[in-house]
Amino acid sequence: MSETFAFSADINQLLSLIINTFYTNKDVFLRELICNSSDALDKLRYNALTHPEMSENDMSIKIIPDKENKTLTIVDNGIGMTKEDLVNNLGTIAKSGTKAFMESIQAGADMSMIGQFGVGFYSAFLVADKVVVSSKQDGDAYKWVSSGGGSFTIEPDETHLSRGTSIVLHMKEDMLKYMEEDTITTIVKKHSEFVDFPIKLYVESPDTEPDTEPDTEPVTEPDTEPVTEPVTEPDTEPVTEPVTEPVTEPDTEQVTEPVQQEWKHLNKQKPIWLRVPKEITKEEYTLFYKSLTNDWDEPLATKHFSVEGQLEFKSLLFIPSRAPMEMYNNEKKKNHIKLYVRRVFIMDDCEELLPEWLSFMKGVVDSEDLPLNISRETLQQNSILKVIRKNLIKKSIELMNDLEDDEYKTFYNNFSRNIKLGVHEDSTNRDKLAELLRFTSTKGEDVSLKDYIARMGDTQKHIYYITGESIASIKHSPCLEQLKQKDYEVLFMCDTIDEYMTQQLKTFGDKQLVSVTKDVLEFGQTDEETTDLSNKTKEYKPLCDHIKTILGSNINNVVVSNRMTTSPCILVTGEYGLSANMERIMKAQALHDSSQNMKSSKTFEINPYSDIIQNLKEKYEADANDRTIKDLIWLLYETTLINSGFSMENPNEYTDRIHRLIRLGLDIEPTFEDPVGEQVEAHVDEEQTDGDMEQVD
Repeated sequence: MSETFAFSADINQLLSLIINTFYTNKDVFLRELICNSSDALDKLRYNALTHPEMSENDMSIKIIPDKENKTLTIVDNGIGMTKEDLVNNLGTIAKSGTKAFMESIQAGADMSMIGQFGVGFYSAFLVADKVVVSSKQDGDAYKWVSSGGGSFTIEPDETHLSRGTSIVLHMKEDMLKYMEEDTITTIVKKHSEFVDFPIKLYVESPDTEPDTEPDTEPVTEPDTEPVTEPVTEPDTEPVTEPVTEPVTEPDTEQVTEPVQQEWKHLNKQKPIWLRVPKEITKEEYTLFYKSLTNDWDEPLATKHFSVEGQLEFKSLLFIPSRAPMEMYNNEKKKNHIKLYVRRVFIMDDCEELLPEWLSFMKGVVDSEDLPLNISRETLQQNSILKVIRKNLIKKSIELMNDLEDDEYKTFYNNFSRNIKLGVHEDSTNRDKLAELLRFTSTKGEDVSLKDYIARMGDTQKHIYYITGESIASIKHSPCLEQLKQKDYEVLFMCDTIDEYMTQQLKTFGDKQLVSVTKDVLEFGQTDEETTDLSNKTKEYKPLCDHIKTILGSNINNVVVSNRMTTSPCILVTGEYGLSANMERIMKAQALHDSSQNMKSSKTFEINPYSDIIQNLKEKYEADANDRTIKDLIWLLYETTLINSGFSMENPNEYTDRIHRLIRLGLDIEPTFEDPVGEQVEAHVDEEQTDGDMEQVD
């Protein structure tokens, strides 16, 4: 005789949400039901340690679609449930995350979050309009039936003769796709591939030739299937008739049927990360990596480890042998680490597992401590996940340090920008990441900061570097002349991200990183050099003032410098201002606002030992109003702009000035009717400030 029970208020509310609300992720129902079956099998296996009579030889989870009757059955031969268990577990809120799910929905969370909370058994109502649960522990068997309303019924189940549970889903008309073999296989492969127990799918295939597939077994092979007997009840579970008929009635009619009935083993792939690393071959790691990532190349390096103590998790990390094409795409996934909780797949885009600079790492993490039903919101505050993240970063850096020389070159060519991004963003690991950096310098290639310091002379105090668009554009920079003469090594930094990285990487060890394009550069000058520079500064002060007057607001200051040996002049920027390379990068940004002032504060340094500057000084002292002096000063400034890596705002004026000097060199005297001459004169006149200069007739 059946008894009718009312759902608790919370469950009734939940069922109403599930049945009447559209969800985008209905696949999770199968994951949740398989998890429940796996838990039942785990509990039976644990109890069998002290009660051997409870042990089962074939502990498995079976999925039986019946398209004719539109039912999907999930069967396990686990611990089973008593009548009281059915009432308590299926009629009230348990510890399955259901309550958290409801509270989140009421707070306005996205309905698709159902897959992250794991609503457990009740997710069956996402796809079914009626659910029948038959279960037996050690006593009588009972059947739980509900159509998702406000109540459920429980009645004795006389046909359920063995231990275990079967769940029969009477599928909704628009959910029949979940009875297709391909759909079920895909869901199991994604979410439940590494469940400890075999998951077998009942399939029918044309009986045209003997079955030779290793992943299937004929249904007629086992002589007993303890969990399939209750499924033969014709009114609730007709889908198992094709399963048991070959066992109980092997008559001639079965031989003539046009289909072959068999069990397809869906989760043959074992969780390799649970095995002892020394027992796993490189080929096995490679095979797992390719199945995990769909990459056709072998991984460059592998890290297999486990963490035990206050928390426990196992992980298998891979460094790919090449960078994916979409690695720097803002729309890409933040990481490629699959998160499992006790072998059950949770998600593969958990941003909290690894920082963005490690987004190229691939692998799995299997936690024993995280709750199975966990949301993205709770992940962000979960202290266990923070410890996992810290360990993953630590092991990733160890893996990079363990690479051989040739392997590291391949790695760095592919992922150097990621390391530099880590230096910029990860203050905790900045020093460790800085050790991984490699540069081309004035003395060689693949230079590490440790190598640089080891080669430093006694008189050198700092680590010098120069940034630019390319090595070709900066290796002959005037900024390097004095440094080369003193045999100081300079690092070339030509990646766009180098400009951002050096804003955070101020020191390495006890050495300060100094840009040679800044106006605070120190060379470790002798007293004699300092005295000589001071005298030259006084000698060239009138010329410096005149240059500043002509160039006006284009420069911040004009000074005498000894950083050059042959070049006449150079433009440098302030210690905290934008470098020439950074100014170029900012202007090149797609959303750059040209109305904003992104100009660097420039200092014009002249070389008093250059014959050009010496002759310019003599020419100025002879006739300060000589019109060619202005053109020469502007030409020096504009060519230095180019040579120092800055962009020229008006190249037409520069070319006009060149043409003017060419005319002078060819003894072609420009007149006022000469458009080039007029343009040059107009430009020069406009640059005069506050009447400090006389106009040239």
